[in-house]
Amino acid sequence: MGNTFKTALLLTALTLFLLFVGEYIGGQTGLFAALAIAVVMNFVSYFYSDKISLAMYRAQPVTREQLPRVYGVVERLTQRIGLPMPKIYVIPNDSPNAFATGRNPSHASVAVTQGILDLLNDEELEGVLAHELGHVRNRDILISSIAATLAGAITVLARMGYWAALFGGFGGRDNDREGGGLGALLMIILAPIAAMLIQLAVSRSREYQADATGAHFTGNPYALASALRKLDAYSRRVPMVATPSTAHLFIVQPLLGMNFGSLFSTHPPIAKRIERLTGQPAEFLQ
Repeated sequence: MGNTFKTALLLTALTLFLLFVGEYIGGQTGLFAALAIAVVMNFVSYFYSDKISLAMYRAQPVTREQLPRVYGVVERLTQRIGLPMPKIYVIPNDSPNAFATGRNPSHASVAVTQGILDLLNDEELEGVLAHELGHVRNRDILISSIAATLAGAITVLARMGYWAALFGGFGGRDNDREGGGLGALLMIILAPIAAMLIQLAVSRSREYQADATGAHFTGNPYALASALRKLDAYSRRVPMVATPSTAHLFIVQPLLGMNFGSLFSTHPPIAKRIERLTGQPAEFLQ
């Protein structure tokens, strides 16, 4: 299944869910309100989802002079792969992590935290950047960015429905305030879970694929495996708090600020990723 089709499927699924939520909490009025929101969100998601994700984490653009270490690696990799040079951003956060975003390879951005720059050696950093360029090459970045934006929209709409029901709804439903309030409370619980389940469907396999692509680009799977081991250990010590709607963008799972266990885990276990990269259990990696 091509990523263009997956993107269209994701947009359709989340749009239909938005319409369902709108109709449920507000009848015909809610349906039209949700339709208007869906049209705007689809437009925003396609053209501006990358900017929203970067702004959310206060990512700052950097020049070649400011960050020659990253520019040198990315330039070398993009020339080898045949990709346009992406924009480079630094996130002012001590937790080590990174993500790529944008609607296509010509409009791609790669963001790294200050923490990852301080933690990894040059080979490990190259492995991480190759992984992110793997997402760009595999055209994962659009579907990831759209999932982040629309999942956030579903969550916001569910919360709107909750408050609307508490104060009598939109006027499109005849059910009493108690029933509407209970229904809206269910929606505020179920809507983020539904959005997250869609993300899980498009996220986990793509991490394995980006790992394999990145290792192929560098010819050094052990460097990426070593980076993943370090990122996993240090991100636990210095956690990066992320929203559930954007957690899937990062190379390693950030802290979600909630305890929903594996339901909200958008990444495969690090040990399994290392095992796939090296062909041996993660505990054997030194």
